[in-house]
Amino acid sequence: MSQHQLDCRNLLCPMPVIRTQNALKDIAEGETLEVVCTDPGTLNDIPTWCRINGHTVLSTEEQGHEIIFQIKK
Repeated sequence: MSQHQLDCRNLLCPMPVIRTQNALKDIAEGETLEVVCTDPGTLNDIPTWCRINGHTVLSTEEQGHEIIFQIKK
């Protein structure tokens, strides 16, 4: 299983969600994507988008002003 990374720092919604959507299209089923964001709106937007689209948020971690999501496709 591979882990991919996506840097969405300094992007405002909806761009982190759009880039997450595009990145998940490029990885295989069962692989994980780490997304690093700085927009606090992603705390709600990315988990909601994942739930609607059948992806699993494995973890959400806040480190200072960064929010790190681990998402399984």
